[in-house]
Amino acid sequence: MAACRGGLILLFRSPTEAFLHGYSRFYRARHGAGRAAGGALGALIGNRIDRAVIGGSHREGPRLKELAVTTSSYGAPIPRHFGTMRAPGTIIWATDLVESSEESGGGKGRPSTTTYSYSASFAVALASRPIRRLGRIWADGNLLRGAAGDLKTGGALRVYQGNGDQMPDPLIASAEGTGCLAFRGTAYCVFEALHLADFGNRIPALTFEIVADDGEVTLAHLAEPLGGKADGQVPLGGLGGYSDEGGPLAGTLATIDQLYSLACDAGGDRLTFLPGDALPPDAPLLPEAAVDVAEGNFGGLAGRTRRRRPDAGQVPETLRYYDVARDYQAGQQRADGRARPGQARAIEFPGALSAGTARSLINAAAERAGAARDSLSWRMAELDPALHPGKIVRAPGHPGAWRIDSWEWREHGIELELSRLPGGQARETPADPGRALPPADLIATPTLLAAFELPWDGSGGGDARQVYAAISSVSAGWTGAALYADQDGSLAPLGPSGSRRSVIGTLGQPLPPSAAMQLETGVGVEIELASADFALTSASPEALAAGANRLLVGSELLQFAQAMPIGDGRWRLAGLLRGRGGTEAAARAGHAAGTRLVLLDERPTRIDPARLGSAPGIAAIGLADPAPVSSMIADAGATLRPLAPVHPGAEPLAGGVVLRWTRRSRGAWNWPDGVEPPLNEQAEAYRVGAGPTEAPLANWQVGEPKIAFTAAEWAALASDHPGQPLWVRQVGSHALSDPLLLTTLP
Repeated sequence: MAACRGGLILLFRSPTEAFLHGYSRFYRARHGAGRAAGGALGALIGNRIDRAVIGGSHREGPRLKELAVTTSSYGAPIPRHFGTMRAPGTIIWATDLVESSEESGGGKGRPSTTTYSYSASFAVALASRPIRRLGRIWADGNLLRGAAGDLKTGGALRVYQGNGDQMPDPLIASAEGTGCLAFRGTAYCVFEALHLADFGNRIPALTFEIVADDGEVTLAHLAEPLGGKADGQVPLGGLGGYSDEGGPLAGTLATIDQLYSLACDAGGDRLTFLPGDALPPDAPLLPEAAVDVAEGNFGGLAGRTRRRRPDAGQVPETLRYYDVARDYQAGQQRADGRARPGQARAIEFPGALSAGTARSLINAAAERAGAARDSLSWRMAELDPALHPGKIVRAPGHPGAWRIDSWEWREHGIELELSRLPGGQARETPADPGRALPPADLIATPTLLAAFELPWDGSGGGDARQVYAAISSVSAGWTGAALYADQDGSLAPLGPSGSRRSVIGTLGQPLPPSAAMQLETGVGVEIELASADFALTSASPEALAAGANRLLVGSELLQFAQAMPIGDGRWRLAGLLRGRGGTEAAARAGHAAGTRLVLLDERPTRIDPARLGSAPGIAAIGLADPAPVSSMIADAGATLRPLAPVHPGAEPLAGGVVLRWTRRSRGAWNWPDGVEPPLNEQAEAYRVGAGPTEAPLANWQVGEPKIAFTAAEWAALASDHPGQPLWVRQVGSHALSDPLLLTTLP
């Protein structure tokens, strides 16, 4: 809009900006006559408002940015943020990339592997005014810091709120020395040794959720540069955040005025902002228009002129804003009603709104702009201090409410410029923010680790141990861990675990002993899995025969046919095949409630035996682990230990006895009919003993699956060791099998 001042045409972008200019002149005119002190104060305040509000040169209004990324350009303004906003920040200090190397592997003719990783430390300025706290952080569009304050990758984060007494950051101080700045008055954060492997070994593009003020934005926050010379009581309903990137305050207020109509009361010694579209019940009535018959003067014989601008291009149709439901990505809402001819006007508003609020605001702005096309010029004979710019009045002979946009004090009267206000509230219609795919905010939880060795599965050579690490966590926010061979607290790297969580749990009730002879359809057990999102499936008999649904319970391998969820991570398993893989001894012993269990699918990580060496345990360090998580390798030696013989038998022989048994073979789980299973040991040998297996009272070594005792030998054995067990163990290339009871001496 424009106002004339002594022949000079002044251009204003909104009624609010026009009022602020008019208020400074009105204040000087009102307080300047007959009062020296008052005149000085009026000139001082007027000059301050001219500089702080109107500013110097013309400035383009704010333009919405599609989530700009962190920069480090010299001279770039650091915005003021209000409420809660998402902003990129400016890098104000950084170190070079720091390279770290870790050597793993080697030994037994294997080459060693060196893994390199990189980290960086840097500081990012967030706001040029103090903030309350820092919320989420996005890196390359993914969450780097969650709502709970947890970093999704390695490193440390420190946040400085921008208070006037904040101290220098210790890391920056150690690098910069005595010249280190505390950046007081500027909110910033410091990343220390941030791991960059997830970002291509570079500092990622960062955006920050900045909570500058609790609750919604108020006009009092935005008017802080006026130094307490203004009261902002205008409710900015639904405005969750706002970013001011600098420039004259008039530009900021003009932007706000596009959506939240502002009016100002200049009747006192301070600026008072009021809702510009609030219709008072007792709006004053303007006096009859004053007539000036001088040729060429305003208003002519009527003293008033009413105009309606034909151009509808100033009526806004769309609003672009930052949508809080879409993680502050740019959203757009369109005003209701018929599309207008010509190029539509769009409002670019750097504020955080919901879709419904944005729709209501653009509807109200369109109705105000449409009504404001009807303007009224009115001449008054004398100045009335109550009728100032921003005041809502009634005009004789012209229905509706009118707002005084500007005034000019001329030689022959006061000339008012008024615009019509809408007759009621704007339409409120439903709005949709659109679909968004925000990254899941999953909290990293401590690592769960179970290390164990399994019997040989028949693949590869039978001399390599098959050690596994089942690594997991109670939530899907766990991102993996680094594995180490644990030799009495000395850790040697084994490599990463990957991010897939193994299904780990415990027995919810005791699992009774079993002879492990057949499918136990009538036996079931309840288990409790570590995470509620773990799931099990049932399997057909054919799938069980192919090795499906294998579960390691303690040292026993079993399979289950049915898995039924009970709730809260609890399951009931039925149709059990016990003592699989030569673990009959563990099945005969049974298991107490709370015994650890692991689902043996593709998720447990197999450990390279060359890297493991002779370490008895494995350790893991994940993102949420304050210290290494360790586990001793359960059932160590199971891969190399022969299977216990089966099917014991005795035959009389001329007063003596022949004891027989059937051997089994490591890794030979498929035993075709008519085919002898491979030995898979260097030689076939057995140890037969009487008495305790670890300290036999007598023992014999044989090379075939039988042993014969003459009548005299048998009688002497029974006489020397009456009631003692007679057992056999297969002698393998690396270990002895579990014993098989052949008979008990009479």
